[in-house]
Amino acid sequence: MDTPRMGVPEKLAERMSMAEQHEYLRAKFSRRNMIRGGAVTLGAVAGGAFVPGAVAQAATPTRATAPSAEKVDGALVAPFGRHLAYGNDPRTEITVSWQVPTAVKKPYIRIGAHPWDLSRKIEAEVRTLYTPAGVGASGDHTQYYLHARLTHLRPGKTYYYGVGHAGFDPAAPHLLGTLGTFTTAPDRAEPFTFTAFGDEGVGYHGLANDALLLGQNPAFHLHAGDIAYADPSGAGKTEDTGFDSRIWDQFLAQTETVAKQVPWMPAYGNHDMEAWYSPNGYGGEEARWSLPDNGPDAKNLPGVYSFVYGNTAVISLDANDISFEIPANLGISGGTQTKWLEGQLKKFRASRDVDFVVVFFHHCAYCTSTAHASEGGVRQEWVPLFEKYTVDLVINGHNHQYERTDVIKGNAVSKKLPIGGTAYPETEGVVYVTAGAAGRSLYAFTAPDSYEGNEHEVDSVASFINLKDGKQNETVAWSRVRYLNYSFLRVDVTPASKGRLTTLTVRGIAETGAEVDRFTVARRAK
Repeated sequence: MDTPRMGVPEKLAERMSMAEQHEYLRAKFSRRNMIRGGAVTLGAVAGGAFVPGAVAQAATPTRATAPSAEKVDGALVAPFGRHLAYGNDPRTEITVSWQVPTAVKKPYIRIGAHPWDLSRKIEAEVRTLYTPAGVGASGDHTQYYLHARLTHLRPGKTYYYGVGHAGFDPAAPHLLGTLGTFTTAPDRAEPFTFTAFGDEGVGYHGLANDALLLGQNPAFHLHAGDIAYADPSGAGKTEDTGFDSRIWDQFLAQTETVAKQVPWMPAYGNHDMEAWYSPNGYGGEEARWSLPDNGPDAKNLPGVYSFVYGNTAVISLDANDISFEIPANLGISGGTQTKWLEGQLKKFRASRDVDFVVVFFHHCAYCTSTAHASEGGVRQEWVPLFEKYTVDLVINGHNHQYERTDVIKGNAVSKKLPIGGTAYPETEGVVYVTAGAAGRSLYAFTAPDSYEGNEHEVDSVASFINLKDGKQNETVAWSRVRYLNYSFLRVDVTPASKGRLTTLTVRGIAETGAEVDRFTVARRAK
């Protein structure tokens, strides 16, 4: 009898190596074969919440990939793991995503301008992600992710929403506590705050940082890669051990308090390349996230995109594409990502509405951690563009600590930037921050910690850079702030009238709430 072995038919498995079996599973369960698209029309909602002709993107439920739970009473199934993301235009587009533990009928979102007026129902898209037994430690596991993409919203307006399905109506009086809110970006430059970190995972420290960053009242949050750590190996290969897709259920539940009301905008790191789902390892990520689709190659690089909030443009990049250290996806874009990046930088610098450009991605351009240190592919491919187009701030993760550079230009210190100092990127260069201490176990420095209230300035720090041919030692002078404990980044943006100085005030915030670093980036407003 041809019975399955780890998801591969027995007779076929007998003729295949383990690597070939992994390839078979990866192709078989690729999300490309699961998702179908469609649309529904959304009419006007009372209170002027939507402009005429508003549309919400949706899709028909995907084909079942495991035994269906159609007989489960929907009233007994509660949604969880809500997370928001901007569409291509944060002023008018938001995607609400969530999860259910088992299959449900007719999933939808209710939305309105008031919590007592949620009469408008919008069908949700279902993305089913099946992980067969034999892939890591997951067992035979099916995850159900739901997404409702809302467009034609009003800029600068707060909306109330609830997610549900047949048998679970968030507008019911006893379920009003499940409602969430979001606020679209304004249509003019106004002061705002955003937060950022990388390398969170599941655990106490990630939970503590989430609670603290919510208190900053950010407009959005940037996650610079290595999101949940369902794949602890992080090499992006099917031979990686310990993969457990269920970690994502825990992560989305952990971050829901923040992500249900603050758009959570991720870039993808090496631990996010889950090789069992698709050729590029991003099939699972595509099931869980609905991000802007304005990047150069949504199929191969779903975590590459940009958006503009007020006077600030934000660009998310996928450094797996250019990483010499962890080359599973090296060269996956064939150079199109770097070409797209330059086009975006050129466009934003020419825009009369954009003053600041912030770029975030996983692998570090400049870091002295003893674990990963600096990525030569980033310095080779992107740093020259950051300098050419005077990028205002670069945010990375990957190394589990906080480190901030002086102002750098031409791979050297162009200006020392002490705590409390100000950088002028138009003439001086670029500042790089590693904010990878969101929750995972900490790494180490070769030099002593040096942060606000505990400064130990050194002339040089021993480190290394990952190049195509391996590690190369280097001694650097640009390591200005080092803090080896859990932390995140807070950035306050203050617009100004034309010709006056507009500023980014950047702060490193410890898990305790203490400030460990502060500096300002300033330029003339357009």
